[in-house]
Amino acid sequence: MNQITPPPKIEIIPSSAPFSEAQRSWLNGFFAGLLSDAPTPLSAEQGAAVMEGATGDGDDGEAPWHDQTMPMTERMKLAEGRPLRRRMMAAMAQQDCGQCGYDCHNYSEAIASKSEARLNLCVPGGKETARMLKSLYEDIDKAPAAASSTPSAVPAAATPAVVAEPGRSRDNPAPAKFVGRRLLNKGKSEKETWHIDFDLSGCGLDYVVGDSFGIFARNDLGNVDQIIALLGASHTTKVRGKTLREVLLDDVSLAPAPDSLFELISYLTGGTQREKARALAQGEDPDGDATTLDVMAVLQKFPNVRPHPEAFIEALEALQPRLYSISSSNNATPGKLSLTVDCVRYVINKRKRLGLASTFLAERIQAGDEVKVYVQKAHGFALPEDPRVPIIMIGPGTGIAPFRAFLHDRRATGAPGKNWLFFGHQRSDCDFFYADELNAMKTSGLLTRLSLAWSRDGDKKFYVQDRMREVGREVWTWLAEGANIYICGDAKRMAKDVERALVDIVAQFGARTTDEAVSFVAELKKQGRFQQDVY
Repeated sequence: MNQITPPPKIEIIPSSAPFSEAQRSWLNGFFAGLLSDAPTPLSAEQGAAVMEGATGDGDDGEAPWHDQTMPMTERMKLAEGRPLRRRMMAAMAQQDCGQCGYDCHNYSEAIASKSEARLNLCVPGGKETARMLKSLYEDIDKAPAAASSTPSAVPAAATPAVVAEPGRSRDNPAPAKFVGRRLLNKGKSEKETWHIDFDLSGCGLDYVVGDSFGIFARNDLGNVDQIIALLGASHTTKVRGKTLREVLLDDVSLAPAPDSLFELISYLTGGTQREKARALAQGEDPDGDATTLDVMAVLQKFPNVRPHPEAFIEALEALQPRLYSISSSNNATPGKLSLTVDCVRYVINKRKRLGLASTFLAERIQAGDEVKVYVQKAHGFALPEDPRVPIIMIGPGTGIAPFRAFLHDRRATGAPGKNWLFFGHQRSDCDFFYADELNAMKTSGLLTRLSLAWSRDGDKKFYVQDRMREVGREVWTWLAEGANIYICGDAKRMAKDVERALVDIVAQFGARTTDEAVSFVAELKKQGRFQQDVY
């Protein structure tokens, strides 16, 4: 990556003026901003620099692939010539979400040192990442010097083989009691979003705001029984010491179909069907439907193939937990935990598909039921250590979850820092989550500012980044006063658009060129003043 060299900042307040350096810097930015024109759009190179904002790990430079929205081919090209474990991190996009039980650095170290043989644990990366990790794994013995890691290089505390305290790891979950749910949307909303409550008092778990909650959901019983029927098997057939139905409900993933299932089918059929199965196992798409094939769809695509239940189960992948941002504060409600969850339902080829954990929480679990859970500690997403530091929170839709937690925590701890929330969704009359809570916080003074954006209320779509630009001068003022800024939500569009808006605001009201604004935002990241929880 080329180093960006910022030009000198515009000086309006002389160094001899009776102000501190911080005050003089802010005043220079403020008055220059009054005189400046709107910034020019970012070039492709500047945009890439904004989105990178990554730091090295101390041995081989920066990590420009730290962007899960970047295509795999581009990420791997950026990692060319790097050590094997770094190329593995590029395959994972280095998100550090924690769903695999590691962070990306330690997962890649564990694979490269052969202390971890599971290559399909990267839930966000899915099949594409698993395929790339498998390809890279095959190179370990060919290039041992590039791997250069030893099992001892992996911190013991980060290795799933070490049994953690119950509820502190995906490999040792704890039982938590489901309390209930309430629908957050109203009227004719196009969305289905639920507030979910758990009771942790029985399992003794606690957490801090910014952490995530891992849920081990069960598959849908209707889906399971249809798969059993397609196999021509009995639900009581014994597999792994359980019934076939129990294994399909609790132990294996039913979407998307893994390559190993296509390989199994290729062994059980012939002709064009075998060719198609082999092609699908290699990541090809002979019929143009590969992305829609979950386990049931595969059995329907190859209707004359009926694998033995035991072989069929062995060809499937383990059911992975799902992580959700926690939307409550343990300081405010000890022993209680809340989530804010969008319910996923869609139709492919006239068949209804269901999001695993979201529909589990929305309809398949009942009050009083126990669920296997764990707390995933946050990586670089937390309230500032100094409670006086102002915070700006940008969380449209379910991205509001950790910021609701932040606000409840700051109220419970009496933190004096100012709080500004940007929230947006489709319609103000039916998609204003936690409206009564937030308005009460505004009235009490806890929520210093509440800025709202509704994309479907008017003729023109209007988003949180548009609202940010409207109040850009005030955003810059808060930043100049030392505020931390947080983003939570969609990585593909919202987070990038918000960051672009932030660069524009810094350029316009901070009296900086676009290149210098890019550097300013990157420096906020390095200082921990700009944190993201995106997915």
